Amino acid sequence: MALQRTLTMIKPDAFADGNSGAILAHLEKAGFKVVGMKKLHLSPVQAGAFYAVHKERPFYGELVEFMTEGPIIAACLEKEDAVKALRDTMGATNPAEAAEGTLRKLYGANIGRNATHGSDSAENAAIETAFFFSGLELVG
Repeated sequence: MALQRTLTMIKPDAFADGNSGAILAHLEKAGFKVVGMKKLHLSPVQAGAFYAVHKERPFYGELVEFMTEGPIIAACLEKEDAVKALRDTMGATNPAEAAEGTLRKLYGANIGRNATHGSDSAENAAIETAFFFSGLELVG
C-alpha cells in the first residue's frame, strides 16, 4: 500500500486542556509522520470556510463558534492508508462511543468537543491540507 497524507486538527478543547503534546505523541507512536504542522487561531470566516460543507446543518453555527474559541494545531500526517488509520486512531465522533485507547475516548468530552478532527476521505484530505498548508510547508 502507498503512503498517503491526511489532515488532523487538535481542536480548541484539547489545546486548552494541555493535551496537544500527548495527542501528537500518540499519533507518532501509531506510526504517523508529521510532514507539516502549525498553531493558529481561526477567525469565524476561516472556520466557516473550512466547515462550509456543514453550512446547512443545524450544528454549523456552534461548530464555527467552538473552533474559534482558542488556538488549534493543524497537522498534515503521512502513513500507509493514512485517512483510515487516522479515523481508527481518533475513534468515534462521540467519545462515549469511541473505543478504549482512541484519541477521542482519551481526550474528548462529548460529541461537540471531541478533541480532534480528521479528514474523512483522500479527496477531502487533499482539500483540507491545502486549506492550511502550501506545498513548500510540507516536508516529507
